[in-house]
Amino acid sequence: MRRLLKFLHTMGTIGLMGAMASLLVLLGVAPPPASLAGYALMRGAMSAVATWVFLPSLALTLFAGLLAVALTRAFHNAGWAWLKLVTGILMFEGGLVYVQGPMQQEAERSAAALAGRLDPATLAASLAAERGTLWVLLAVSTANVVLGIWRPRLTRSRAPALVPPAPP
Repeated sequence: MRRLLKFLHTMGTIGLMGAMASLLVLLGVAPPPASLAGYALMRGAMSAVATWVFLPSLALTLFAGLLAVALTRAFHNAGWAWLKLVTGILMFEGGLVYVQGPMQQEAERSAAALAGRLDPATLAASLAAERGTLWVLLAVSTANVVLGIWRPRLTRSRAPALVPPAPP
């Protein structure tokens, strides 16, 4: 079971970081909203990557990590495992609120603008925030990989017990 969870956690991380890198590239090459057809197509592709690669990979990574911590006794007192757990939950929340949601909304808005139901001037307001969020989440993911590989001791060391000197 431990190897299966490690495999699933690793595969999820690969998909997650690959999706974030892909979204960053797509944000970089997306045409401006003035080229409405191209912009709507690119935002639709970004929404698909966020929905079908980013989100499932994020869920798999978090689920496998949670199960690994729960089932592996050695992880219960490992500070690095708890830090990964906390950052993983923050990644999940950040991924849903600041990546998945905005990508999906902008894809819907650009499709509405293409259909003439929305003013195209209101598009692309969140590009800088999306890019910044992806960079932050990519950095946190990288830090989680580092924690998982090197497993630093993050527990507080206990002070040695004071032993009274032996009588002369």
